[in-house]
Amino acid sequence: MKLQNQYSRLRAGAIAMVLAAVSVSAQEPMVSADATVTLPGVMSLDSCRAMALTNNKQLMMARQRVKKAEYQNKEAFAAYLPAIDFAGGYLYNQRKISMFDSDQMLPIKNFDLATQSYQFDLVKNPATGEPIKGPNGQYIPASVAYLPKEALEYDIHNVFFGAVTLTQPLYMGGKIVALNKLTKAAEGAARELETSETENVIYAVDAAYWQVVSLKAKQALASSYVNLLDSLSRNVHLMLDEGVATRADALSVDVKLNAAQVDLVKVENGLVLSRMALAQVCGLPVNTVFALADEDNTDAVPSEGVAPDGGYDMDEVFARRPDLRALEYGVEAAKQQKKVALSAMLPNVALIGSYEVSNPNLYDGFKKRFKGAFSVGAMVSIPIWHWGGNRAKYKAAEADENIRRLELSDARELVTLQVSQASFKTQEAYKTYNMTMTNLAKADENLRTATLAFREGVATTDNVMAAQTAWLKAHSEQIDAMIDVQLCQTYLSKALGTLY
Repeated sequence: MKLQNQYSRLRAGAIAMVLAAVSVSAQEPMVSADATVTLPGVMSLDSCRAMALTNNKQLMMARQRVKKAEYQNKEAFAAYLPAIDFAGGYLYNQRKISMFDSDQMLPIKNFDLATQSYQFDLVKNPATGEPIKGPNGQYIPASVAYLPKEALEYDIHNVFFGAVTLTQPLYMGGKIVALNKLTKAAEGAARELETSETENVIYAVDAAYWQVVSLKAKQALASSYVNLLDSLSRNVHLMLDEGVATRADALSVDVKLNAAQVDLVKVENGLVLSRMALAQVCGLPVNTVFALADEDNTDAVPSEGVAPDGGYDMDEVFARRPDLRALEYGVEAAKQQKKVALSAMLPNVALIGSYEVSNPNLYDGFKKRFKGAFSVGAMVSIPIWHWGGNRAKYKAAEADENIRRLELSDARELVTLQVSQASFKTQEAYKTYNMTMTNLAKADENLRTATLAFREGVATTDNVMAAQTAWLKAHSEQIDAMIDVQLCQTYLSKALGTLY
């Protein structure tokens, strides 16, 4: 019962998508709300599908997601290659830089022939010949080198600097490889989701297309039913004038005729709305009117190509289903995400090279001219202790991978049930259609017999109206069965992954 409800919800959802979709083709002229655009020629189901696949906004977004994944894949590949960057700037400083806070008196050494070494030239006591200490307890030099404070002041009011750096990753714990595989999986998933969305659009177009065909057939059927009742009404009124029918007979026929005319109006309105819904899902203005190839062909149904239960190779079905392939890519992405988390616990090694320039430069005593130098080195980063944070991140990624695998397994089970349900439903639709064709022949014969008997005066108006009602019901059921066969075939193809 649940699977039958799932099919009903899917079918209802497809019709709702048809009624809600609004996508206008850029090639079509803008029209007012009251204007009607008529397309020449006859539109087949394939033509409607092609228009919808070109103009559907959901598909356009799916294609953009594919492009996004492609660019993300290219971005991940760029991490293999060296990164070259330039940084530069200007800095204004309020003060100059000075090596000393005041003038400096530096003691000097003279060469002593007696000791064959350099000795400080100190002030000595003439009486004792010993060096004299000053008030601060330090020896007093006899001569000094005078360095004024201004001699070591540098003007850094205006500083210009720049650097070109090159960074080449050597080993990043497997992160770069994992990210490349992850983005490839994301790109594959995006493509599969685009295919899945394409199938949804095709199914929505089919639902809207066959809805129009159904209502067009029911419009003709309702019109024929009105004509039958109108003819019966005229005959009964003639018989009433001749005195061979009662007033009650005429009133009952008139009531039936009025109800049939109301139903005809409802069907015509529904047909107009269904055409608008089909135009919307095809990407045309809602007031576009075009003829459908199957509007007047309600007898032909697709040949029965349904395998019995267990007759499908489910491994092949799984391989064809884009939604399952997207989930498989999701498992691969989660696996690579786990490797990215693992890389946070491994060493990272990178080669670094740079060329820095500045003005004033440090290489010529802060002269005001640009000068620079190369530098090359290596950087190693080794995580030591993060209180279990990196390990927790890895375990979370591992749990996410398990979730993805369980989702894939659950989806495969649901697809197996879906294929069985679609197969049984299609078989049931064909059986129902064959029975409605048998009932249709019987209803036609019953109406012919009742009409002939009424003309011969051996049947009442109630007998004729009952035959007409049965005829209407048989034809309506035949139309519904024919449409159901078409949609069940489409749904079965979608379940088997052969729709697109």
